[in-house]
Amino acid sequence: MSSSLARKRAQARQEKRAQRNKQILRFTAFTTIVAVVIIAVVYFLAPVFASKESGITQDANAKIVNVQAAMDGFDLQEIRVKVGETVKVNLRSLDNEHHTDGGGKHQFAIDELKVNLVAQPLSVNSATFTPTQPGTFTYYCDICCGGKANPTMNGKLIVEG
Repeated sequence: MSSSLARKRAQARQEKRAQRNKQILRFTAFTTIVAVVIIAVVYFLAPVFASKESGITQDANAKIVNVQAAMDGFDLQEIRVKVGETVKVNLRSLDNEHHTDGGGKHQFAIDELKVNLVAQPLSVNSATFTPTQPGTFTYYCDICCGGKANPTMNGKLIVEG
């Protein structure tokens, strides 16, 4: 009888180990899925919560214009500068490469001033130019989002004399 009792005890220990291993496996799978979901959410939403670096500032050599572009448009709709003033545009694309319309790239172009700046997905690119005549010029992104025809993907550069 003692050998059958020993077998039952060994079998009970084995069943407990198997149960514990199943619990560990479930916990590991659940934790892995949660981690993957969190990483995906952070990856895709990070541009939305990126620090706002938009605006216009002045340094010793140029007027600095920080423009952010996303699928919903430019964050600046109007920029004012003076004739002869050096302007440095820092264009930041807030979209990632998974956007089907334009692949996350954005453009800041002004035909009359021969400005054509393209920012790659989730990055910044800069261009410097000096307007030599007063006027109002349209800047636009023609890579995605409806291009020039989309009112959120263009703005006005006003050059004052």
